[in-house]
Amino acid sequence: MDTLLLDGNSLTVENVNDTAYGKIGVRLSSVAKRQIKDARSLIESWIESEEAIYGVTTGFGEFSNVRIGHGDLEQLQENLILSHAAGAGDSLPPEIVRAMMLLRINALAKGFSGIRQETVDLLVEMLNRGIVPVIPSQGSVGASGDLVQLAHLVLTMIGRGKAWTSGGKGREVPSARALKECGLAPVRLTAKEGLALINGTQMMTAFAALAAHQSKGLCRLADVAAAISVEALRGSDTQFDERIHKLRPYRGQLTVARNLRRLMKGSEIRESHRRNDPRVQDAYSIRCIPQVHGASRDAVDYVHGVVRVEINSATDNPLVFPKDRVHLEGGNFHGQPIALAMDFLAIALSEIANISERRIERLVNGTLSGLPRFLTEQGGLNSGLMIAQYTAASLVSENKVLCHPGSVDSIPTSANQEDHVSMGSIAVRKAKEITKNVYSVIAIEITCGAQALDFRHPLRPGFGARQLHEIIRQIIPFAEKDRVLYPDFEVVEKLMLSGRLLSEIENRIGKLN
Repeated sequence: MDTLLLDGNSLTVENVNDTAYGKIGVRLSSVAKRQIKDARSLIESWIESEEAIYGVTTGFGEFSNVRIGHGDLEQLQENLILSHAAGAGDSLPPEIVRAMMLLRINALAKGFSGIRQETVDLLVEMLNRGIVPVIPSQGSVGASGDLVQLAHLVLTMIGRGKAWTSGGKGREVPSARALKECGLAPVRLTAKEGLALINGTQMMTAFAALAAHQSKGLCRLADVAAAISVEALRGSDTQFDERIHKLRPYRGQLTVARNLRRLMKGSEIRESHRRNDPRVQDAYSIRCIPQVHGASRDAVDYVHGVVRVEINSATDNPLVFPKDRVHLEGGNFHGQPIALAMDFLAIALSEIANISERRIERLVNGTLSGLPRFLTEQGGLNSGLMIAQYTAASLVSENKVLCHPGSVDSIPTSANQEDHVSMGSIAVRKAKEITKNVYSVIAIEITCGAQALDFRHPLRPGFGARQLHEIIRQIIPFAEKDRVLYPDFEVVEKLMLSGRLLSEIENRIGKLN
């Protein structure tokens, strides 16, 4: 297995995805080790001088004005973890937890948290040996970071709580047992360490990083699905002419138009109606694909930019600055950047599904498409793909409800000491659900598009659209009569989610933009 060297500054979205799914291991760079050591030395010197430091020699939140005696500093950190491990809801997926672990290690590697290296080393070993803490999904208000979820993560480090073995694929066992089976011992937290481990945005950012990675491929798949629909609906390619899009040169719009031209190049279907077609122009769901898909792409690019910054940021409080020999109390734990970005991503991806559902409707509506109604030759006896559009409509409508932004809400906590919070944890979980729904809608469009294209035989679509049709027909046969449809949608969706569908298409036609 390849090993990723962590220095706190150069982590990528792809690195997060690969680590989350167990493809690579991690280790600290020599620079990171030096940075961690320098910050820890300062913490220890301040403790000896009995300096007042938030969360080190004082209580937390509303109790920040309570001084803690030297003999209770370790107990303070353990109490912090025990009291903050107060989550609710279903357990987070293992890939999210693994991403959280990676992101927390990377933040600590920057050397501004004052933690001991041996404590970070335990987290590294847990990640590499497949120990995945069981963490409830609900309870974070997104400031001070994801306190609840990170506290549950640290429970495993101190031998409390539960964990999965084998990278989340194994058993759920008591954390102490999981550590022992891997030859590891629980850590005894010392001053500042509990706070250094739980004060950060790592759950929100884990969701955001994986969603950002998924959304890049989803945007390209949406273009491919749109191309097969345009072909099946005998749409024009005029609306994708580069001259149009250069006059409104948004990057995403130009990219989508370019992809559609490539996918439809050499289309016999298009040539068959280029002249003497009574239609002057196509409906918006066909004509405006570059404008709609493109705007969503631009939003996805923005989200990527936010995530790239966040995964390499220090989100602790207080922060230790070894060069200046000071500690500063601030608010880098506040999840607003991630919360806003994920609400934006939710809206952007939802729109991809919205316009896709409208193309699905056109595919199954014989009046609009000129194809057999509901894409079946024996309508009446057979219902064909009638209910495919129902399912797409349901998913799209659900997305509209989920698109209500989590980031516009805030409820004060800790006796109004923490009087504005991001609710980013809600934003990221909604975005994850929306992303899954969009994959389902695109899978339905691809399935319907392939069925519709069969009715255009012997005319062939453009080379790119034809490759998609051939791949789909290798796994799903033409529906001559009614059959159970959900397995068809499921197999296409799984092929999409695994990355294999896009990879196979791009192996045949070259990488899409």
